[in-house]
Amino acid sequence: MPALSAGSGSDTGLYELLAALPAQLQPHVDSQEDLTFLWDMFGEKSLHSLVKIHEKLHYYEKQNPMPILHGAAALADDLAEELQSKPLSSEIRELLKLLAKPNLKGATIKRDEHTGAIVVARIMRGGAADRSGLIHVGDELREVNGIPVDDKKPEEIIHILAQSQGAITFKIIPSVKEEMPVKEGKMFIRALFDYDPNEDKAIPCKEAGLAFRKGDILQIMSQDDATWWQAKHEGDANPRAGLIPSKHFQERRFALRRPEVQVQPLKISNRKSYAECAGHNSGSYLAGFRRSFRLSRKDKKTNKSMYECKKSDQYDTADIPTYEEVAKYRRQPNEKYRLVVLVGPVGVGLNELKRKLLISDTQHYGVTVPHTTRPRRSQESDGVEYIFISKHLFETDVQNNKFIEYGEYKNNYYGTSLDSVRSVLAKNKVCLLDVQPHTVKHLRTYEFKPFVIFIKPPSLDRLRETRKNAKIISSKDDKGTAKPFTEEDFHEMIKSAHVMESQYGHLFDKVIVNDDLATAYSELKTTFDRLETETFWVPVSWLHS
Repeated sequence: MPALSAGSGSDTGLYELLAALPAQLQPHVDSQEDLTFLWDMFGEKSLHSLVKIHEKLHYYEKQNPMPILHGAAALADDLAEELQSKPLSSEIRELLKLLAKPNLKGATIKRDEHTGAIVVARIMRGGAADRSGLIHVGDELREVNGIPVDDKKPEEIIHILAQSQGAITFKIIPSVKEEMPVKEGKMFIRALFDYDPNEDKAIPCKEAGLAFRKGDILQIMSQDDATWWQAKHEGDANPRAGLIPSKHFQERRFALRRPEVQVQPLKISNRKSYAECAGHNSGSYLAGFRRSFRLSRKDKKTNKSMYECKKSDQYDTADIPTYEEVAKYRRQPNEKYRLVVLVGPVGVGLNELKRKLLISDTQHYGVTVPHTTRPRRSQESDGVEYIFISKHLFETDVQNNKFIEYGEYKNNYYGTSLDSVRSVLAKNKVCLLDVQPHTVKHLRTYEFKPFVIFIKPPSLDRLRETRKNAKIISSKDDKGTAKPFTEEDFHEMIKSAHVMESQYGHLFDKVIVNDDLATAYSELKTTFDRLETETFWVPVSWLHS
């Protein structure tokens, strides 16, 4: 058998060799069937692809690659922390030794704008550099493994680190500024927005960024930089911190890019008390029992939230949600119950859920008694269905900010007062309050410590299915009679829910989708039970009067 030719040049790859192989073997093949087999086998596209992959890997191997990326330091730290909690076998010891070698971990560098020197820009709290105590912010970097770096860009220095093997030696001139000892951060914040550092063009180092979701609790480790704080997820065993935008910086960014969203007026039932509405309940999702005094587009004259709470942390910043400082809180047996605020669009079933809670334990749950200026009817008792007061007194109370919200309907005022909430809480009951979402931020005070539950509608198809036999009290006519849901009601319910969640979702502690009434009630009841016995994160101001 003659020697096989590899092709025209010494650099011809294995792919070309295999392609030429059948032709060179043809004189030595006895049958046409064997020759056809060879052509089919060596002409197979998948074989060619595998050979090309082999050639690429072989070429890459010749370049002596180092398995280090700019973001590998964070991954190495995570892996090292995980390995150190395992039994230290010889393999784990060797891997830990390798992970400790590649680069200067836990610090970022920059060029000083005035001197041109390469200096340490920040030390990542909890990282290797921070734990060693040998490197400090402001230190000037002169050499890496004997290579002068004063004429190099930070990116070039990172490349030098990536190509280094074994021990790495730094020559550093310490900063003359004395630093105060850094104590571990004890400040906790709740994130009120989603954040992905990979999508943030402003972050100085994406690999050092910390991703989080709305509602996550973060521990602040450093606020030395006014633009970029250092934080880690609460409870995370990894001590290394990551970069997040500071509160001031993020608020400024939101303010610049956030379009103004106008809240659509909500279509609301007539002013009906629980006693009046219960008789209409032919379905499970009756939209009565509305004591938040919202008015329809047609009837709207005044519909206001008058309680301008000066103690509310978020009164000035709730419209630009970023972070909220929080602390752990657990209700003590001698304390009043937390106010429970229920929020949801008309017809979602909020009132029926509230009614079921009241019926389940009338001694434990209570609702506010609204105020009105309309005349008392013969079957009504003052302080039961309503608290009846004069128009002059009502207007005086409005001016004195005694109402959470109020409205005017057919020349009569209706409103929910702060004292009516206090009255329920004073009876050692859980107060169930139904208000418009924009009112929530004024109730977030030390006195009430509200827990806000958003009752959300299911999909449009499920609304059609579950509400087909239910009725809603409409304010489109003067009688306020219960009528079947219309397609318009369903669409408006979903639209209103979307507006509520997009604008006020950062104020909601719990979201319950009312797909099935029994399931939603069970979830609501479980939430109430947990609220009275477990520990929750609350605004830090709620722990001090």
